[in-house]
Amino acid sequence: MLETTVIIPNFNGMKYLDDCLSSLYACEDTSFPVIVVDNGSTDGSAAFIRRRFPAVKLICFPENRGFCGAVNAGILAAATPYVILLNNDTTVSRKFVSYLTKAVCENERFFSAGAKMVTMKDPQVIDDAGDYYCAFGWAFARGKGKNERRYQKPCNIFAACAGAAIYRRDILLELGLFDEAHFAYLEDIDIGYRARLHGYSNRFAPEAVVRHVGSAVSGSRYNAFKVRLSSRNSVYLIGKNMPFLQILLNFPFLFAGFFLKYLFFMKKGLGGIYARGIWEGLRMSFSESGRARRAACRNVPLSVYLRLEGELLYNLFIRRIFY
Repeated sequence: MLETTVIIPNFNGMKYLDDCLSSLYACEDTSFPVIVVDNGSTDGSAAFIRRRFPAVKLICFPENRGFCGAVNAGILAAATPYVILLNNDTTVSRKFVSYLTKAVCENERFFSAGAKMVTMKDPQVIDDAGDYYCAFGWAFARGKGKNERRYQKPCNIFAACAGAAIYRRDILLELGLFDEAHFAYLEDIDIGYRARLHGYSNRFAPEAVVRHVGSAVSGSRYNAFKVRLSSRNSVYLIGKNMPFLQILLNFPFLFAGFFLKYLFFMKKGLGGIYARGIWEGLRMSFSESGRARRAACRNVPLSVYLRLEGELLYNLFIRRIFY
């Protein structure tokens, strides 16, 4: 029985697709299905895939539905118990699929497992060794910019980076898939957060190594598109996953976190964009769909919220400094 399907969202990423798909088909076991979901690319991506990689199942949208819309379509089209989400600007190690599948299968309560992502330019440098979330309302990549040799052991993480991670498909369906209102950015923190609220865990799988270019779609680390969506989604994420009393408890930290980021983006000439994103996030949180998402977590035991609150504080004061 086939266990794992690899799903690659694509938007005008033809210059990366050959390397990405070639590395997948160079894996020691290539029996896994591959689905590419194209978000209305205009660079000939779809035609290139049909010609160069005919074994790939191609799903084409006439417009850009964002990362979430693309991967959800791939997840629904998959027929395996596990799905790997993979960015198009990556190349993978030979045992990438088998290592990730092995990692998530170690415990039935593991919802996801994230790969060790290193930079394409220098594979000795970590791009992401698991994602964390803290009481400032900030998400951050563990180990970013540090030597990859420091990250050799499997461990629990807050959430897996969806740029290279495996998920249990049945739990994704249970949680309602990725929230397409996010479009892109922080959707992996959100789904990982929801899984944690429902008693599941997320893992880091260091044997599964991926080289990553980064910002292939948005074009740069800081730009108006990315800043607006990230700030909007950071507020929306809080509104969905934290009950009112937890928001009240964390308000001094959240205010400080958002204010510091506003100052940071002001210096880059993006302060207005960041503030507009926050306002949009507040509106989304109080929208009908936002309230419906929040309602899904009403039956979460208090002990789970207390444990997660302790983790948010620990991530703020300890992990941000030492990890």
